[in-house]
Formats: sequence, C-alpha cells, structure tokens
Amino acid sequence: MARILIVEDEARIASFVAKGLRADGHTTTVATTGEDGLDHALSGDFDLMVLDVGLPGIDGFEVLDRLRNQASRLPVIILTARDSVADTVTALEGGADDYMPKPFRFAELLARVRLRLRTAGSAAQAADDALKAAGVHLDLRTRRASMGNREVDLSAREFALAEIFMLNAGQVLSREQLLDQVWGFDFDPGSNVVDVYVGYLRKKFGAETIVTVRGMGYRFAT
Repeated sequence: MARILIVEDEARIASFVAKGLRADGHTTTVATTGEDGLDHALSGDFDLMVLDVGLPGIDGFEVLDRLRNQASRLPVIILTARDSVADTVTALEGGADDYMPKPFRFAELLARVRLRLRTAGSAAQAADDALKAAGVHLDLRTRRASMGNREVDLSAREFALAEIFMLNAGQVLSREQLLDQVWGFDFDPGSNVVDVYVGYLRKKFGAETIVTVRGMGYRFAT
C-alpha cells in the first residue's frame, strides 16, 4: 500500500482519481493549490504524487521545479489538459517521471502509478542513496553524477536513464523496457530516442560503459 498525493483543483477529477487509487489499496490525500501540494510533497509522507499543471497559485511546473530543487526524489506523474509537445518536454526535462494528458483512462493511470512505485522502490533499496557501476557514481539524493573526482553534468532524462541502467547493471535491457521505465508513455515504436540518449551517456561516461547487445538491447557494464 502506497501513500499517494493528488494535487488537483478540479474536485470531480480529484475524487475520481482518489477513489480509484483507494480501490487499489492505496491511501490518498488531495491538495487543491500548488502551495499546499508542494508543502505536502516536501513533508516526506508520500510515496508518489499525481500533479495537475493548471493550479491556483503556483502552477504544476513551478511545484515540480521547487520540489526537484529541494533534491526530492518523490515520483511525480503529471496529469493535465495541456498536451503540447512543448509542455511535455518541459515536464519531463523538469524532472517529472511521467506525463498523461486529459482526458485519460484510469486503467492506464493506475498502470503507470504501479510502474513508478516499483521503480522508486528499487532505487530506494540502493545503499546510501547511491549507485556505482563501471566507474560511474550516481547520488540519488542530490541527483548528481560523477566519475572519479570529475562531476558529470546530466539532464533529468539522462540521469533517469543512467539510474535504470545502473539499477540493472550487467543485465540486458530492451529498448521497449527503457522507453517504458524512463519515458513512461507511448512513443512511436520506431522512435530512436533510446539510441540517441544512450549516445549522450556514452559521450559523457565513455563508450565502453554501455554495450550494445545486437537484437536485444543494451547492457550497462559492472
């Protein structure tokens, strides 16, 4: 059972989401303004947040930005009527774990909630809030990466990809698995976004850190 924060000012939608999550065995708290949502999110009392963008006071993007600036790793699923590519990119590069446009199907939202909770649970088990593999060190608390004494600058999406790789170091991960766990929403199956971001990480960590397994996917070295 997880503790889920719903930050949504539309009472009908908040009630619908809360009821469905409670039916799945979770406990829910609803906040209706950006300020209240941020206060709850920073309390450390929740395992995941479902966050609307169009909120009274500070909007969802600002809530997310302040949350990540406080080094919070609380998983965040953006749920909003804004569905432009620019808004999607803003949310994901700002540190959101997933993005769902309204209207939405609750079954899909629930599947994404379960996925984010599993991923967060795996990360939380990492010793000392850190991951180490192939000479790369990820600090999950501060969201910083380094190699030796050199800090490596990663975007939010690059960090998320590196985190999934290092949680599964030595194991082969398919492109589909990486799309699902890092991007969290449907891409064109022919999209090369995984290959592009793998290329970014290879440039920053070294080509030998991520091995291509032909016909299967990628493996992060141990």
